[in-house]
Amino acid sequence: MATGTGTTRKISGSSARAHTRKPKSNSPSRISGIFKKLLLVFFVGFLAWAYQAIKPPLPKICGSKDGPPVTAPRIQLKDRRYLAYKEFGVPKDNAKHKIVFVHALDTCRHDVSAITSGLSPELADQLGLGSKFYVAGFSLGGQIVWTCLKYIPHRLAGAALIAPPVNYWWKGIPSNLSAEAYKKQLLQDQWALRVAHYTPWLIYWWNTQKLFPCMSIIARSPKVLSQQDVELLPKIHSLKQETACPAEDAVTFVETVRQQGDYESIHRDLAFAFGKWEFDPTELRNPFAEGSGSVHLWQGDEDILVPATLQREIARQLPWINYHEVRGAGHKFLYADGIADSIIQALVS
Repeated sequence: MATGTGTTRKISGSSARAHTRKPKSNSPSRISGIFKKLLLVFFVGFLAWAYQAIKPPLPKICGSKDGPPVTAPRIQLKDRRYLAYKEFGVPKDNAKHKIVFVHALDTCRHDVSAITSGLSPELADQLGLGSKFYVAGFSLGGQIVWTCLKYIPHRLAGAALIAPPVNYWWKGIPSNLSAEAYKKQLLQDQWALRVAHYTPWLIYWWNTQKLFPCMSIIARSPKVLSQQDVELLPKIHSLKQETACPAEDAVTFVETVRQQGDYESIHRDLAFAFGKWEFDPTELRNPFAEGSGSVHLWQGDEDILVPATLQREIARQLPWINYHEVRGAGHKFLYADGIADSIIQALVS
């Protein structure tokens, strides 16, 4: 349509919409929304993977549907766990001295053979030990002896701790001594000990992942063996083969120890040994102040796993403990000729 001053052009509605419509584009806000969703999916997936990685498998309890067979006498504890045991020596009714021996980490009841044929390890009330009995613990088993001295001193006739690990976080030990001994451990063990103490729920993953070395004792590394330990290995192997149960001939001794799963058999013990304790052994009082028994602490001065410096400090703070340091001995000195007899004679004399 024309006017006197200019020209006016009609434009259809569809043409007008075409000229005024904004072109489609991938706006930053839309991209950000998609990224957030992808990130959420990835995070959820990672959490699911991490949960499966750190969650230990269910234990294969002996006698259960999918577990190994029961090959030893055992008792059931109040928390419904089972405790297998093995008796040595004369029948318990005729035994003059009744001794419960607690074996070390990554070992089993057969290792009690190291102590001598004079031992008769039975388990308190259910095994008719009477009102008092002796207790001896080797390596990590020695930490069980500390708990006996704390919670059931009235049931003990005497106690022997043989190269028991020292928790580097016990407050009674001077921090400079703990730090010095801790730094002498293998680097892989320093990290594994931190995990056991600060994040015990990660202990299964830490010792089964393949990114870096697990704890040396779990890997059975020779790096933590002293010269004497290496020399004793053939004897230790022979003793284990001699005392293995005939029903376990089809399974090696090593497999027997871990047959219920690594977490159930060894990881939980590490979490106990180096976790947070309810008490400090350096604060214990003499349970035999009246002279009715005695406590003995045995330690090798060349032990790589358990620093002798820390045991000396414990013995200094607890003067009622009879401290025996064996020269030239490593962690496995219990198996050396004559040592087991000396430990038992000192305990029951």
